[in-house]
Amino acid sequence: MKNDTDATSTSVSHAHHATKLPELSRKHFLRDLKHGEIDQVCVTVVNDTTSIAVVAVDAEDPASDGRTRPKGAEPKISRETRYPAQTLQALEASGNPVAPLVREFIDIFPDKGPAILPPDREVRHEVDLVPGSKYCVTRQWSLPRDQVEAIDAFFENRKQAGRVRESLSPHSSSTFCVKKATGGCRIVHGFNKLNDATIPAQTPIPRKDMVLDTMSGSTTYSAIDLMGGFYQILMHEKDVPLTAVRTPSGMLWEWLVMPQGIKNALATFNRMVSYLLRPFRDFAPSYFDDIFIHSRAEGGMTDVEVHLIHLRQVFEVMRENKLYANLKKCIFCAPEVPVLRSYVSKEGVHADHEKAEAIWPRSSSDSGWDSRLRPLSQLLKADAKWSWRSEHQAAFEAIKASLSTAPVLMLPDHSKPFHVVCDASDFAISYVLMQFDDEGRERVVTYQSRQLKPAGRNYPCTIRCY
Repeated sequence: MKNDTDATSTSVSHAHHATKLPELSRKHFLRDLKHGEIDQVCVTVVNDTTSIAVVAVDAEDPASDGRTRPKGAEPKISRETRYPAQTLQALEASGNPVAPLVREFIDIFPDKGPAILPPDREVRHEVDLVPGSKYCVTRQWSLPRDQVEAIDAFFENRKQAGRVRESLSPHSSSTFCVKKATGGCRIVHGFNKLNDATIPAQTPIPRKDMVLDTMSGSTTYSAIDLMGGFYQILMHEKDVPLTAVRTPSGMLWEWLVMPQGIKNALATFNRMVSYLLRPFRDFAPSYFDDIFIHSRAEGGMTDVEVHLIHLRQVFEVMRENKLYANLKKCIFCAPEVPVLRSYVSKEGVHADHEKAEAIWPRSSSDSGWDSRLRPLSQLLKADAKWSWRSEHQAAFEAIKASLSTAPVLMLPDHSKPFHVVCDASDFAISYVLMQFDDEGRERVVTYQSRQLKPAGRNYPCTIRCY
């Protein structure tokens, strides 16, 4: 770091200049920062090839990226323009074939979700209380006048939209404000007692591997980001009194739609989306508020033509049921799409390179995994005493190295045969499920491994793999 008295050049292209700056204590750094005497901060990260990754943070430049990123990782501006067709204007300017379709259904891509009562989509939020639960009442505490006025205005707007009504419920939860980092307040309800008395929903969460498997063989992809499910799902009439919330001004309101902070809300939203898209599960799997649409050439049509048909079917369901999406976060007709922290293309599945590259330093060897990871496994046992030593650090570094060098996995093709490669050591067994792709290359579909139980360690090596 440098301040006005340093004669160091403002350029940070050569990291060795930054490393020669005088040391500054944390106390003095905070003092100088408070008085505006520090105009630039440089963060250096050393990798295994002794190269330095440096990111400058310029207080005078609002476009400066304040995050440290390892050398070779994708820059922020590149990530933001990787899929430029995320607005209607950009879609039309880039010639994306989905642009006319988006314009036709532009009503499902509002800048902000309309404040209206949602339709009855046959899926309502229900609150199942633990048998014997008493009234869920939380005392309301006093708040500053500006927050009281903000809360009153909040409920008045929701009343006009038909989302809340005055209540006579014996239940009540408190209401308060949380300041946003960008300014203003976020209205929060203290549903703690109600949530503690609510039985957790057992709605199945979509498995990542199942979502990825359905995308095997596809060549064109889109991702739709639905706007928040809160306020978009009706409450079951019998459970409306349970949502009663009081305000500092003495009002008692109850929600006719699913409010924020209530237990099992995500499960209900996921169930609703899955229910509406059930006819399209073969080409439009969903994961909570994300819909992944994938297509391939079939029936004499190109993959793009099929993809536009699939998109139209999904858009029609969204319009009919008044579901809205954030156009700025959507991706259309792309050869690759992010899916649950991975990237999917016709080549297969690979990890997010930016997240993988952020793990430093890398290990130079990947051999002896079972013995290198065993110290961590032993340390995590219930009766183990916590003592972090050099062998634990080595195992930890090995895990980081494996993440940063993750290969591209092939999506399984169930029309082709699979073959398994297995191995065993003194402490663990593992296998790799593989297939040959269309070009005759041997590709990895998945990796699996587990530690051997004490009895299994006594088996001969030839038996451990079976």
